[in-house]
Amino acid sequence: MAQWDALVDAALGELASKSLLRATRPISLAPPLAPPETFPGPGPWDRAAVEIRLDRATLHQWLAEGGEASGQEEELGEKLILFSGNDYMGLSSHPAVREAAAKAAQEYGMGPRGSALICGYTTYHKLVEESLAELKKKEDCLLCPTGFSANMAVMTALGSISSLLAVGRKPAKDERIAIFSDALNHASIIDGIRLIERQQEAVVFVYKHCDMSHLDFLLSSCSIEKKVVVTDSLFSMDGDLAPLPELVELRRKYGFLLVIDDAHGTLVCGDNGGGVPELLECESGIDISVGTLSKAAGCQGGFVACSTRWKSLIQSRGRSFIFSTALPVPVVASVQAALHVSRKERWRRSLVWRHVQYFASLTKLNITSPIISIVVGSEEAALRAGRHMLRSGFHVTPIRPPTVPPNSCRLRITLSASHSSDDIKRLVNALTPWLSGKHAKQNFVEGHAEQSYVAASKL
Repeated sequence: MAQWDALVDAALGELASKSLLRATRPISLAPPLAPPETFPGPGPWDRAAVEIRLDRATLHQWLAEGGEASGQEEELGEKLILFSGNDYMGLSSHPAVREAAAKAAQEYGMGPRGSALICGYTTYHKLVEESLAELKKKEDCLLCPTGFSANMAVMTALGSISSLLAVGRKPAKDERIAIFSDALNHASIIDGIRLIERQQEAVVFVYKHCDMSHLDFLLSSCSIEKKVVVTDSLFSMDGDLAPLPELVELRRKYGFLLVIDDAHGTLVCGDNGGGVPELLECESGIDISVGTLSKAAGCQGGFVACSTRWKSLIQSRGRSFIFSTALPVPVVASVQAALHVSRKERWRRSLVWRHVQYFASLTKLNITSPIISIVVGSEEAALRAGRHMLRSGFHVTPIRPPTVPPNSCRLRITLSASHSSDDIKRLVNALTPWLSGKHAKQNFVEGHAEQSYVAASKL
């Protein structure tokens, strides 16, 4: 948007005047000679993404949580089906991903070890950035070591605008950035906001989870000119989608910068895997899209898809990017392979959503994504439910505070293209004791959102 483009250009001008603008200089490495092999359907490697084993000591420790130590771990089968990971597309075990990492390691080892601005950035990193920018329909992209560091880099770069334009003094309150954050945003967003708030670069407003009326009220009541709204696109603990079309409408009304964390939507949502904005047909209304490569991509890393001017600012002022070692070349090579497989094996995305529909049909729960939250209440109840799932042959980790507020502990279930229909049917059978209380679930979720809003408002 014109206002924000002008602000970023002014900040970049200040950096240039002080010789503080930074840019990457890629070290040239020969690219792969041929695209990786893809397949028309699941292969035996897919089971490796969801079939796991725990040693006896770990089993005993898990079963002993909550004071139920016994010898029952001897009765457990050797294999567990993993329903708590984020490898939605099942790409972590794909032959193309494995081979890309192995070949790059054989040719280059781990690659140059240094930060991206020193010597860690290569033509492999550049290729992945170009692929992600195309996927997200953005002008440019910045590759980061993790999704957490990507969000932190965006937030600190945002805060730096008010400091750079204040020139030699702390910005007055009306010169700071007004940040409006969803109450259930990820910890990396919250920590980034806390940092720039304490540096007196931002004023923070927390709106109730996905409550557009509350956000509209806060925006209309705020006199600060520079406004930013930041939200997860697909919320990791509840599995619900942010109302992005409504946010885009508010963006038109108020002229704020719209930043999303599409960590759980990237490669999963949309016909092409472009994420929640593609699914909801509002890609052009998103200014900055942060994502991760450690979930549906099955690899490691994070990224910021944005304009070239924003990339220049983030790589010059985003401390978590500047002061972190760049991703190893084998990891980056595996990411490029994963992105290729995602484009070619579109059946994986379709299969994930068929699994979502199948789970919903079996349970009669109203679910909207591969993240399913079965709220059970207390920590004791969650630990008991987790032990039951373990004994039933499933790895489903109980989620407890501080990840969620007290008395909203839950079993967080994630569905993957590597799961079979039989896996899901057996999972639902094991969940029966908690599904019978599904009518109480919505009250728990609403309570969770309200508790989170109260807690977040005190940040």
